[in-house]
Amino acid sequence: MSGITNRSRCGLLCAFPIFFSILLYGQTTKERADAIVTGGTVVTMDGPRTVYDDGAVVVTGDTIVAVGPRAELEGKYESRQTIDAKNKLVLPGFINGHTHVPMTLFRGLHDDVTLNDWLYKYIFPAEAKNVNEDFVRWGTRLAAAEQIRSGVTTFADMYYFEDAVAEETKAAGMRGVLGETFIDFPAPDNKSNAAMLAYTEKFLQKWQGDPLIHAAPAPHSIYTCSRKTLQDAAALARKYHAPILIHLSEMKKEWDDSLKNNGASPVQYLDEIGVLGPDVVGAHCIFVDEVDRKILAQRNVGCVHNPSSNMMIASGVSPVPEMRAAGIAVGLGTDGPAGSNNDLDLMEEIDLAAKLAKITKMSPLALNARAVVEMATIDGARALHMEKEIGSLEKGKKADLILISLDEANAVPMYDVYAQIAYSLKASDVETVIIGGRVVMRDRKLLTVDEEAAIAKAREYQKTIAASLGIQ
Repeated sequence: MSGITNRSRCGLLCAFPIFFSILLYGQTTKERADAIVTGGTVVTMDGPRTVYDDGAVVVTGDTIVAVGPRAELEGKYESRQTIDAKNKLVLPGFINGHTHVPMTLFRGLHDDVTLNDWLYKYIFPAEAKNVNEDFVRWGTRLAAAEQIRSGVTTFADMYYFEDAVAEETKAAGMRGVLGETFIDFPAPDNKSNAAMLAYTEKFLQKWQGDPLIHAAPAPHSIYTCSRKTLQDAAALARKYHAPILIHLSEMKKEWDDSLKNNGASPVQYLDEIGVLGPDVVGAHCIFVDEVDRKILAQRNVGCVHNPSSNMMIASGVSPVPEMRAAGIAVGLGTDGPAGSNNDLDLMEEIDLAAKLAKITKMSPLALNARAVVEMATIDGARALHMEKEIGSLEKGKKADLILISLDEANAVPMYDVYAQIAYSLKASDVETVIIGGRVVMRDRKLLTVDEEAAIAKAREYQKTIAASLGIQ
């Protein structure tokens, strides 16, 4: 009687096709993918903060299907496109959590004034005379070029004609959380509250379910919106399960006025009237005391720190270490590229966020390099309530990733990868940007934005805007 049992005989027979395949082809069939980014230092920003020194990221469609050691993934996958990442960092795309992108066309219009004066004496009048849909489109194109070049793949915006911002953002292949401004005076796009509500509802309906665009109502602030306007914006957002973007506790005057008029801090006031919740993204969050921080954490409100803006307007310093300790998701933003910060370079914000906290607390331990890189990636995603989609390089997340060169003089040597990102590397070191699996910049060449045309148009607008304001 043979010593081979039915089970072992079946095992040999079942293994034969695999054995024959290996004999014939030398290996089993590989899984197909659309692209493999391979050979770089992959900084995943996943839960354990895994870093693969010789790693790879595999992409199919708009999604990451695998992240791991290069040799392992190259042995398992074959792809139509291979992107060589040797001597490069591979990171999740940076997230600019708060900006006003069409304001690129007001860059440098009037600086070195207080926020209140800047808004009411200069920017609001300039917007009234110059902002229309065409202005917004060209400003967004210019901003898209600038942001892609600095490794930004997702941004949160608040402006007028936001449907035009959305169309230009999608054309550039970028991911956007885009807020139509609610404000209690006639705006460039909507001259009444009724028009504002109708425009925004149509905007939310149009972009529902879009893979790149997340439309949102954006009540400007408690100092420019009545209680009713704030509540109307929140109700509309919740009707469509949309985010709510708002400037929150961004200046001392706002805090003082709220205590006087509402008997509560801005955070407490918004909580009392039912606006705060796990769909709110608060920009700045400078004047937030311990009670405010507990409320923000309990309500799962995301906060966005804008160090350049806060320094430039001397608004104050957001208590970022305390907010993080309280469990608040804190991201990073550039704010608008005019008056409050004249560029959209998020890598500069990474650097400044750490140093501002250190000097304010008089401690080099206040906010370390890894923390600020988290704020630009996974914590930025948490602040926007999008951490299930973006912010880290993990299987199942959107394929938003950037390649940063390590071949420049400022990039070597490298002992700590987070310190290198935070303090040594620059926006100009970003080489390739992929958003939703689509390459939007390759080897520093923009593929989705006509940068030359946007620059030429910006120069035309400079003359028009200057003339409208009587600037020589």
